[in-house]
Amino acid sequence: MTFHSMWAELLPIGRSSASGGYRRFAWTGADADCRAWFKAQAESRGLTYELDRNGNQWAWLGDPTAGDAVVTGSHLDSVPDGGAFDGPLGVVSSFAALDELRARQVTLAKPLALVNFGDEEGARFGLACVGSRLAAGQLTVEQAHRLTDADGVTLPQAMERAGYDAGTIGPDPERLARIGAFVELHVEQGRALDLSGDRIGIASAIWPHGRWRFDFRGEANHAGTTRLADRRDPMLSYAETVLAARREARLAGAVATFGKIAVEPNGVNAIPSLVRGWLDSRAADQRTLDTVVTGVEKAAREYADAHGIELDVVRESFTPVVEFDHALRDELARILGRDTGTGAGTGADLKVPVLGTGAGHDAGILSGTIPTAMLFVRNPTGVSHSPAEYAAEDDCVAGVTALADVLEGLARR
Repeated sequence: MTFHSMWAELLPIGRSSASGGYRRFAWTGADADCRAWFKAQAESRGLTYELDRNGNQWAWLGDPTAGDAVVTGSHLDSVPDGGAFDGPLGVVSSFAALDELRARQVTLAKPLALVNFGDEEGARFGLACVGSRLAAGQLTVEQAHRLTDADGVTLPQAMERAGYDAGTIGPDPERLARIGAFVELHVEQGRALDLSGDRIGIASAIWPHGRWRFDFRGEANHAGTTRLADRRDPMLSYAETVLAARREARLAGAVATFGKIAVEPNGVNAIPSLVRGWLDSRAADQRTLDTVVTGVEKAAREYADAHGIELDVVRESFTPVVEFDHALRDELARILGRDTGTGAGTGADLKVPVLGTGAGHDAGILSGTIPTAMLFVRNPTGVSHSPAEYAAEDDCVAGVTALADVLEGLARR
């Protein structure tokens, strides 16, 4: 199948007719349909298909047990009303790159694998990269069992309802030990390539990032009969904290976002008793991130004290800065016919630029265990996690060619 035909086949799965965005949440019907698509693509190419202990899907060309394998892939799940490209572009491009290698009649000296990591976005259970975190031992079995969705369904329950044995989840060091390199292709989540006029980029690092839950507790009361002076309204403290997050991020040159909120009792005519908001913050380095989050929490406590509100702040997840393997990054640049600028080249004439990203990825999770790298495909809108997310088909095809070149270069060594 061509890139276009595969893309067209996957495109309708989990798409909302109302928003045009996607709702491919982990262990739901849409997720099952995506998984079925991946399995069908693997089997149609005669690849060895595997479902690992954490629900990640693998398709192998060559002996899966031989070791030093070259692996590529991404994820198929989405954020609520997300775009079509974040994740799926990497998976579709992986199959298309394999097809191109076969068309070139390339003889590979190493096994090649394609992977679809489960629950990368964390839209259902609130933690990103669950499949790769479990495999890498960065999420314990006990922690995984405590993950619940908005309806109180635990991760193991969701997996079992989808027909998977959740009793097997946990670290998978034997599998990861058989991987020599992992390369993830992804649509750029920003406009750096569009501004530079390049179709393809190479990742340098992932910014440190985390999620913090702010619980503002006040007193529920009648919205029509309670004097303003008598209110303990947690919504006021929350609203002021949202503005403080924007201010702190702007001053530090970072980003901070309150994008999710839960309110109790959530009535139009009721003053809330609880406002729970989730902060997502990211920065180019750890010190800057600490400055932003500390500043937001300090401001939140001052606002809460002023309104008689109790405040609890809980860090729910955190990922330190991820420097992708320098040797592998430089090898990608060499394969693509360019210098990263770290050696004899100046870096000024790069046609495959090296750039950082504020978005987390499975490649970042795995980087602590195996050499990883990333390729980015130009996104002219710069929009991501939205139906407006976009990449032109000729840029996508250029990404497939670059990925095929990289896989050929790595697997023929």
